[in-house]
Amino acid sequence: MHRRQFLTRAAAALAAAGLPLPLLEAAASPVPLGRRHPFDYAWLKGHARALAGRDYAPRSDVLPAPVASLTWDQYQSIGFRQDHALWADLPEARFQARFFHLGLYFKRPVRMFEIAGGQAQELAYDPAMFDYGRSGVPGRRLPKDLGFAGFRLNSPDDLQRDWAAFLGASYFRAVGSSMQYGLSARGLAIDTGMPQPEEFPDFTAFWLERPAPGSQTLVVYALLDSPSVAGAYRFAITRGEPLVMDVDAALYPRTRIERLGIAPCTSMYQAGENDRRMGWDWRPEIHDSDGLSMHTGSGEWIWRPLGNPQHLRFNAFADADPRGFGLLQRDRDFGHYQDDGVFYEKRPSLWVEPKHGWGRGTVQLVEIPTVDETFDNIVAYWNPEAKPQAGQELLFGYRLFWGEQAPARPPLAECVATRTGLGGVVGQKREYFSWRFAVDFAGGELAARVASGTAVEAVVEAGRGRVETVSARPLHAIDGYRAMFDVVPPDDSTAQLDLRLYLRSGGRALTETWLYQWNPPPPAQRTLY
Repeated sequence: MHRRQFLTRAAAALAAAGLPLPLLEAAASPVPLGRRHPFDYAWLKGHARALAGRDYAPRSDVLPAPVASLTWDQYQSIGFRQDHALWADLPEARFQARFFHLGLYFKRPVRMFEIAGGQAQELAYDPAMFDYGRSGVPGRRLPKDLGFAGFRLNSPDDLQRDWAAFLGASYFRAVGSSMQYGLSARGLAIDTGMPQPEEFPDFTAFWLERPAPGSQTLVVYALLDSPSVAGAYRFAITRGEPLVMDVDAALYPRTRIERLGIAPCTSMYQAGENDRRMGWDWRPEIHDSDGLSMHTGSGEWIWRPLGNPQHLRFNAFADADPRGFGLLQRDRDFGHYQDDGVFYEKRPSLWVEPKHGWGRGTVQLVEIPTVDETFDNIVAYWNPEAKPQAGQELLFGYRLFWGEQAPARPPLAECVATRTGLGGVVGQKREYFSWRFAVDFAGGELAARVASGTAVEAVVEAGRGRVETVSARPLHAIDGYRAMFDVVPPDDSTAQLDLRLYLRSGGRALTETWLYQWNPPPPAQRTLY
């Protein structure tokens, strides 16, 4: 696990204070496998509904002293023994599961079960499963019921690199063909970006279904719990490029929820070509994702570049029955990052595709200030218009696609770069402050337009301020076009300006719609040079 992603999971786990142990039947005394019980998704949904009908019971996060006091390096030295991997003894299985040890920031045990033949059996924690390395932990003296922190998935042909992991609150992540981790997903988000503290629901138990011989898909079930809601999840995970998770979620609120986030995507943006506010590092760009892409219910494609704002920034994009949305890493050029350690150009994109109509609501984007790359500061999710109420059953189905390219792409040209800087005309004295935007588009019909010399127009709208020096010109280096314009703030305020841009020819749109939020600097920082 890369340290930055681990710390992000850790921050989530710390925030998820006091989550309860699920109301499961007591297992037998610690043995390799607990007693069997019938299991299917209907049973899990019934169990979650019953759990939501009871008062929320916080769980203890007290660990034995040697585990509770682990440092980062000590925790990292604890490894899982290969001979204890789940399904390692199944010669035709394409999947193996390994478990994470409790400790450091992961203090609340998660129960693990295996499903075989419609029957579930609990998997007992055993210190012998782990190599404690230089951690200093006396494994043989640890409680036999200590439990696990989460699990990860490997393939028999590559036992060194895992391709999916569930660890910390309801966080999980996966990779495509690059085998490079990046952004994460969550089971659920509650009250993200609101004045009150965010609530982090917890996956408290997992059921891993034994794969059929040669099967390409692994099915995992999860029980979710928090003060506001209980839920049942089913993940059908299929490896490939992209890796696909087919998700079904049944949610049972305990109380009215002000801001519910479905299919949350969590990422990091410190600095990039359009936002250098925290660009103090020697690397030109540092981000897991560079934009939010949306395919609306009406068929419009929207691209919203990400940023690292000075203050928390919240945006809500109204829609009905969205066709998809996701946090993407479109920039795949190593030279733009120059990071030969974590390879930001290889980070996967994550696309959310609803399996049925979600009704009215908003795709919400929360951007939180960060000073470095150890903090995931970007969250995007679907927020239903109707506020969830106690006693309801809320059903959501969607697919998550992890890989270099989203499975659905606009037939129009895409935005491939956004750059900003001081406005004005080079060589002429600036009389007032303005800010320049240079937005590049490629794909669709643009290559043919570049070759034919057909006139292309940039259509720019601003909610406030004045737009000037608008142009659209061929950019042969990318077989596309570059739109450029300046924005003049209307006053000395630093209030947000909303911008909208697309290219058209003959009255017809040639590109997706580019949206942007810009906050002018205070007057003292509007240097004209």
